Amino acid sequence: MSLLSVPPMPASANALGPAGPDHDSRAVERLLWLVRSHLDAEVAWVSAFADGQQIIHAASGEVAAMNIPVGEGTDLQGSYCTRVVAGTLPPIIADARRHPVTRDLPVTRELRIGSYIGVPWHGPGGAEAGMLCCVSRNPDPSLDGEAVRFMTLIAELISDHMGSPLAQQRQAVHHATQTVRTVLDQRAIQMVFQPVVKLADGVTVAYEALARFNPDIFASPDRAFAAATQSGLGTDLELLAVQRALERLPDLPDETWLCVNLSADALLTAAASDILLAHAGNHLVIEVTEHTQIDDYAKLRHALKDLRSAGLKLSIDDAGAGFASLNHILQLRPDIIKLDISLVRDIDTDPARAALARSLVSFAADTDAELIAEGIETAAERSRLAELGLGYGQGFHLARPADLPGRSTADRPGVGPGRRPGRQRRQRGDVRGQNT
Repeated sequence: MSLLSVPPMPASANALGPAGPDHDSRAVERLLWLVRSHLDAEVAWVSAFADGQQIIHAASGEVAAMNIPVGEGTDLQGSYCTRVVAGTLPPIIADARRHPVTRDLPVTRELRIGSYIGVPWHGPGGAEAGMLCCVSRNPDPSLDGEAVRFMTLIAELISDHMGSPLAQQRQAVHHATQTVRTVLDQRAIQMVFQPVVKLADGVTVAYEALARFNPDIFASPDRAFAAATQSGLGTDLELLAVQRALERLPDLPDETWLCVNLSADALLTAAASDILLAHAGNHLVIEVTEHTQIDDYAKLRHALKDLRSAGLKLSIDDAGAGFASLNHILQLRPDIIKLDISLVRDIDTDPARAALARSLVSFAADTDAELIAEGIETAAERSRLAELGLGYGQGFHLARPADLPGRSTADRPGVGPGRRPGRQRRQRGDVRGQNT
């Protein structure tokens, strides 16, 4: 069959994974349709190799009927493709159920493969980066060397599109999505806790729960949550972090509070309400993070109403850092306001920072909120903040994130959100973020 004789490509005949409706993905669709039609195969797909997996990025044909996992990663070692690349399997398998190697491979049954032809496509450096494959449910004795040469030609054309910056970006997003899903499936989050202390005497009154990940997977917590948000899994990862933090409630020292962070998007979910209400009465603070924009304050206030009625306290972060945080304060009327690290830094030598902090202390007192300074890194900053009237603080100078201490009531006075000892409260809880 000539390429020119291939019929027009029906839109319904194609399936795309991570690729979007851009030029590269449309070109790949067209090429898959051409090769499938020319070889009279039921499915044609293009995959990429990444971290021991084969990820099928786009497919054309009877995708559902053959159980082709478009957009998902599968074990590369169990595939035909890795054997073709290694030279232990020929590029053509005319009858997969009779071939001495493929007949015993689970993938033959899982994908209902009767015949197979596959050739690699190459990345910018010339290495095999993935495969172009055609499969059918029935044997096909007509597959021959000409079919391989045709497939190789199409694979070269596909390489140009799969190797483009846009395609590489899609592959990176897909890899991040798979990594986040693995974290979620394995509940692979470790929680550490940074104390919030009373500036006057250093007594710990609360702990901020902070998420930590395997550094070989995510270099920092913010990258993990950014990848999750980009993958559409941000809320799922936030809720898992909160669940992991709440698992440690029995280990929380007496009369201290635990602070967990959730974005507005997460707080609007029924799952967040169910999780938090199940632990009402356990000295919990919810901090609304800055990671997503708040578009509907009325809707968020409604979502928070039951939580606050159940005794949970509300905290707003980054006060003084910009208009958004100040608007959060005015719209949500929090129990706790956290002084942003940009105001705390060098406050002992900067009169303007001190003046703004003093005004926030007055505002907090007038609105019956408590104020906490975050990111305290020097003794001079701590002293100046105490002079300005802040009762509570958090930062490396006071204590670094660590595991919870052993339970003890020896030096745990009844101080916490809702108990105003001198003027302030306690803590933060960016389960998404990094330490302060």
